[in-house]
Amino acid sequence: MVVHVGGLVAVVFFYILILIVGIWAGRKQKSSEKSPDTEEIMLAGRNIGLLVGIFTMTATWVGGAYINGTAEQVFSTGLLSCQAPLGYAISLVVGGLLFARPMRNAGYVTMLDPFQRKYGQRMGGLLFIPALLGEVFWSAAILSALGATISVIFTDVSMTASIIISAAVVIFYTLFGGLYSVAYTDVVQLGFIFIGLWVAVPFALRHEGVGSIVTTWPEWRGHIDKSQYVDWLDGMLLLIFGGIPWQVYFQRVLSAKSAKKAMYLSFCAAVGCIVLAMPPVLIGAIAKSTNWTMTDYDINKDIKSPEATKLILPLVLLHLCPKFVAFIGLGAVSAAVMSSADSSVLSASSMFARNVWKLVFRNQASEREVLLVMRIGIFLVGAGAAGIGIMVSSIYVLWYLCSDLVYVILFPQLLCVVYVPHTNTYGSLSAYIIGFVIRILIGEPSLNIPKVISFGPHIPPKTLCMLISLSTTLIVSLIAKLLFEKRVLAPQLDVLHCLVDIPNEVLPLKESTTTDELHQQYRIVKPSVPQSQLTEPTMMINSSYLPSQDTLNTYAISSNH
Repeated sequence: MVVHVGGLVAVVFFYILILIVGIWAGRKQKSSEKSPDTEEIMLAGRNIGLLVGIFTMTATWVGGAYINGTAEQVFSTGLLSCQAPLGYAISLVVGGLLFARPMRNAGYVTMLDPFQRKYGQRMGGLLFIPALLGEVFWSAAILSALGATISVIFTDVSMTASIIISAAVVIFYTLFGGLYSVAYTDVVQLGFIFIGLWVAVPFALRHEGVGSIVTTWPEWRGHIDKSQYVDWLDGMLLLIFGGIPWQVYFQRVLSAKSAKKAMYLSFCAAVGCIVLAMPPVLIGAIAKSTNWTMTDYDINKDIKSPEATKLILPLVLLHLCPKFVAFIGLGAVSAAVMSSADSSVLSASSMFARNVWKLVFRNQASEREVLLVMRIGIFLVGAGAAGIGIMVSSIYVLWYLCSDLVYVILFPQLLCVVYVPHTNTYGSLSAYIIGFVIRILIGEPSLNIPKVISFGPHIPPKTLCMLISLSTTLIVSLIAKLLFEKRVLAPQLDVLHCLVDIPNEVLPLKESTTTDELHQQYRIVKPSVPQSQLTEPTMMINSSYLPSQDTLNTYAISSNH
């Protein structure tokens, strides 16, 4: 096995530094907590300041997949085809404008809370599936990028082995868990990316085999044919709106000290995404402008092959920069990827522990039990992400897969649950099924799913799927509401218990300091007339949110200290 000792030292140094920062932040959190608290671990006690929030929100998107994928796309198809940096930046702005303030003001703990509050815990459990797949695909992209970096430093190690090793490192680090650890490591991560890549760019530009990127601008700018306009628009809309309904995003929004700060950190992170996309764009342009026969790159390997294209950023660092600069850049990217991966893995496991395990299967689960389930989830999500990262050939394909199901299924549901009062479980369930089926029927070449239906050459297919899903939610909800209001259907036919036959329900949303305050802040809603006589549908909160005695005791103990 060929090992670059300098690269090994750089990667190990950055890993250890990130690990130390994560452990320090975790202990800082634990020193203020006498007993385990899932909200403290998931949302850092809603105490994330604006500056740290901006860093952690930016770092969540600007990970290894973002950096490596941007360089890969600029090199292979051109800047105009590289949509993700601009798309996700706009997504952060839209998310800040439409969702940050209402979600933070409501005091939710996860992105799925409003769904379970309005549609019931089981419907929330169903919506967890596309949310989980999105987080797993995103983690897979991150691990694939880290595997690419390691396979450059250890040239005889296969991509598969690299991804498995990387997943093991990420899982181990994430088990130290908690948003405090993730947030503070994100601050370090952004420093690594900024310094490591910006230091490398001028050295790469001065290599004798690199031509002027100004002269080669038409080559790395790329070109979009008229026949590609619809697909380009479809992809951009997917990135913008499909980039919003992510637990990694809302975990940071909900951890902000106030709704106003939650909105501001989204806007500032959008600027950060554009700024930090510049170095990988330049590296992709440098790679496109390089005569690779004038470097120490193995000319027997085609630089334009899919295998080499996926590795283009670490290859530029290794073959166009002095060794010490290359190893700083490679080590920085590796550490940044590790820090980004824990965000996604923690988000998926948080949703499972709270919204599925506690609210669907084990209503009275203790805080300690939920934390244990979360840690098991970290391992399972990390392992699943590693498997996806091994099977899919392109980081950029993984990027699109990340937002696909989320765009078609979750975004219209999120829009309705926040802004449309009359929607209900019937509409949500119908849209879930119809949106998923139609999305499968239009096919997906990267997963070898055949196309069964086609909407024509001038219609963006994924956006139409999203609009069909949105329309289904609105129309079916309205029809169901009218049928029960007008007594066309008998009350006992409300099998989903969301319009007429509604149980008494409780939902904890706000932070509390004493047992009495906690009981006062739990909202209990009871119908003023028997359920069977209701003529107006009422929306109440699910009984599965009733806190266990263990939770109440935890708050009481904390208040006494």
